[in-house]
Amino acid sequence: MFLEGSCHCGAVRFSVESPHPYPYQRCYCSICRKTAGGGGYAINLGGLAETLEVSGAEHKSIYHAVIDGQQSPGERHFCSRCASALWVYDPRWPALVHPFASAIDTPLPVPPERVHLLLDSKANWVDVDAREDDKCFAVYPEESLAEWHERLGLTAAK
Repeated sequence: MFLEGSCHCGAVRFSVESPHPYPYQRCYCSICRKTAGGGGYAINLGGLAETLEVSGAEHKSIYHAVIDGQQSPGERHFCSRCASALWVYDPRWPALVHPFASAIDTPLPVPPERVHLLLDSKANWVDVDAREDDKCFAVYPEESLAEWHERLGLTAAK
């Protein structure tokens, strides 16, 4: 699925091909919550890094989270003008980019179920709105973003 996204002020715009466009995975870790999760979690999609096109890149900044005292190689891209979270890129998985669903302007498909992960990191004020078919995990689930889409027959053609 071809996705287009932007920051709130419009200074940064991007597009990416996504074989995994369903916004099903809600991450409650402190990094996602504090950098992109106004509701106490953030949602990332799966995109193909080689297809990422950016305009206004001069207005983009990168944040590397510190995890257990070490700087993560993961790059959290955001707009330096309005602070909108845009996407995450990690050089350990160079073929992938993970746009924040909140930055996507293209209408996204509704997931048939949701996964709530890193609930051990959830803030105490956050309610988990888990439905009957949702899955909840204290840490990371074993099933990847791609495997979830494949299991449910939801992988979009490139």
